[in-house]
Amino acid sequence: MSPEEAIANAARLLEQAELELTNLPLMKQLDELATSWLAVAHLVMERERA
Repeated sequence: MSPEEAIANAARLLEQAELELTNLPLMKQLDELATSWLAVAHLVMERERA
């Protein structure tokens, strides 16, 4: 997995969250998943630097 792939996954989830304006619990879950993918991207970038 590359950082770019993880960021793309986060972006996809955030785009989906934007469509869920009437379903706030799902919107929140999608946001939390996107945040997790961004954390994965950060960890992969750190590993690549080491």
